[in-house]
Amino acid sequence: MEWFSQYLATLQEFLIGLGVPPEQGPLAALVFAYLLLTLLLLLFILLLISRSRSRAARKAEKILAAKAAGEAEQAGPAEPDEAGATPEEPAEKMSGPPEAPVAGVEPAAEEKPVAPAPEQPAVPEEAPGEEVELEPPAAEPVEEPPVSVFERLRQGLNKTRSSLVGRVDALLGSHAGLDDEFIEELEEILITADFGMRATQDLVQDLTRKAAAVKSEPDALRNLLADEIRLRLASAGGVEVAHGDAPLVLMIVGVNGVGKTTTIGKLAHQFAREGKKVVLGAGDTFRAAAAQQLQVWGERAGAEVITHAEGSDPSAVAFDAAKAAVARQADVLILDTAGRLHTKVNLMQELAKMRRVLKREIPGAPHESLLVLDATTGQNALVQAAKFQEAVEVTGVILTKLDGTAKGGIVVAINSQLQLPIRYIGVGEGVADLRPFDADQFVDALFGPSGPA
Repeated sequence: MEWFSQYLATLQEFLIGLGVPPEQGPLAALVFAYLLLTLLLLLFILLLISRSRSRAARKAEKILAAKAAGEAEQAGPAEPDEAGATPEEPAEKMSGPPEAPVAGVEPAAEEKPVAPAPEQPAVPEEAPGEEVELEPPAAEPVEEPPVSVFERLRQGLNKTRSSLVGRVDALLGSHAGLDDEFIEELEEILITADFGMRATQDLVQDLTRKAAAVKSEPDALRNLLADEIRLRLASAGGVEVAHGDAPLVLMIVGVNGVGKTTTIGKLAHQFAREGKKVVLGAGDTFRAAAAQQLQVWGERAGAEVITHAEGSDPSAVAFDAAKAAVARQADVLILDTAGRLHTKVNLMQELAKMRRVLKREIPGAPHESLLVLDATTGQNALVQAAKFQEAVEVTGVILTKLDGTAKGGIVVAINSQLQLPIRYIGVGEGVADLRPFDADQFVDALFGPSGPA
């Protein structure tokens, strides 16, 4: 390494001569040497790549030349015709000078040229062993039978049913009674399904207290568990639109990404299908293209959409939407709001201001403040619900994306812990997949082998 030290010393003197401060000379020399070695390494790599490419090109040329020579050998030399001439040479060149006529012998009559036969159209020959594929006739579309409402719900809860009920069935089949091990495993199943600690403990206590009457039979315990879950769910159902002078006002709140705008579009479509006149208020003035997205849903549902410029005051949108709903004699006004974290106090206070504006313009408005929660967020949805309930007096919950999670127990947790009714559940992407919540149907779809059509 002595040569390397001498090299660095020489390089250091050179760099100091160029103006590098003496105290930074050793570091500058090392950096310069590193860069130089890196450049040499890159040049070496480029050289290897260039050589490998040239070798590959030469190899490809050899393969093509060998292939061309093989094809020429297979074709073979041209066969001579009857007169001994090749196709390239006429027969006259091979016959030599004409013979002199012999006395007393009449010359042979000249052969008349035979007219060439008319050419037949060329018919493509099939390659040996090759079959001609015929396109099969187009299959007629088969109409699928319509799926019942219960079956759509059951299909949407497939993940929860497999995770929760499937594990409960396996647990019941492996234990003869409600011993400590059974109770511990049941608690684990319920907690992992997002029932929450409080709801799980209450459920297990009531189950063990009532299990003595059913003699610990698996089917009876299964039915008992289903009944206990049913008791903890309140069937609030969807929103009913009463016939009156003032429109029904729904205020939709929630954090970003839970599907508020899509849910509003589906609600508007369902109300319009019932013959209701709907007005939508684009109160989300912060998210880019939020108003445009709501306008698309409004066009599909035939609902008028009240919008303001992006970044404007959401309370002004609420004011204009309320005025428009009253002037158009609408049956329903649905107001969208910007997604906000429940920890942002100023944004939560803005929701309270919008409520005051609506109440001033329409008595009793908003009649429903519906919180949209994403079922896939689990226990975090409980925290969101508690904070929003403090700010805007939430009257019900819309639980979306229930088909995308195996933790459907969050329905029980929200209902039992927060005493908030579940108004709607989303079990798919279609408009009809936003269903009014029915506790009996929900439990039957989870525990029942089949449901009503």
